[in-house]
Amino acid sequence: QVQLVESGGGLVQAGGSLRLFCAASGRTFSSYDMGWFRQAPGKEREFVARITWSGGNTAYDDSVKGRFTISRDNAKNTVYLQMFSLKPEDTAVYYCAAAKGGYGSAFAFQYSYWGQGTQVTVSS
Repeated sequence: QVQLVESGGGLVQAGGSLRLFCAASGRTFSSYDMGWFRQAPGKEREFVARITWSGGNTAYDDSVKGRFTISRDNAKNTVYLQMFSLKPEDTAVYYCAAAKGGYGSAFAFQYSYWGQGTQVTVSS
């Protein structure tokens, strides 16, 4: 069982930066692949980024590639999403999620645990 709590969201102007945090409970955090997803009003939840259990491999949606960086610190049970050059279209609730090691992907159904989300709003 893994419980996830996101933080770090807020209001930022276009071109600005934010760093999101996802704190996980449980001693098995390091065995999970972790992902970030987002959901804008009226839209479906979409994949943003994921990182493998070891931190050795990352993947990004094309819309954020080169602007966002996912990382993790297994000693702190925390996964991060550093966001640069934010755009109004990045406005959404951002969720972190945990998938069994080796199964993390761009598909939400492969993630067993989800946080409650943190709001990111980018003004133009």
